[in-house]
Amino acid sequence: QVQFVESGGGLVQAGGSLRLSCAASGSTFSGNTMGWYRQAPGKQRELVARINSGGSTYYADSVKGRFTISRDNAKNTVYLQMNSLKPEDTAVYYCNTVVAALRGLYWGQGTQVTVSS
Repeated sequence: QVQFVESGGGLVQAGGSLRLSCAASGSTFSGNTMGWYRQAPGKQRELVARINSGGSTYYADSVKGRFTISRDNAKNTVYLQMNSLKPEDTAVYYCNTVVAALRGLYWGQGTQVTVSS
C-alpha cells in the first residue's frame, strides 16, 4: 500500500524558512514524478512544485525563486525548501505522485505551514 508521510511544517514569521520532508513507502518512488501540493482554507488544492525521476523541476509562478524541490531516491524522500515565506503561503502541504494526485489517490495527512505577518 502506498503511503506518504509529510513533516517539517510549523509557524514561522514572514521572510522565514522551512524545510518540508515527505517519506514514501510501498511505491516505486524512484520512477515517479513527485509533487508538493498545498491547500489553503476555502481554496482548492494546488500544485506547488514537481520533480521527475531525472531531477527536472517545475514551480508554480507564486513560489518560483523562493521554493526548491529535491529528492533522495535512496531514502524514498522528497523535500521542499521554502524561503522568503509569505502569509499567502499558509496552507496544509501534501506530497504525492503526480499521477496519483490526478486520480485522487494516496493523499496523506499533510503538514500545516502557517506564516505570520
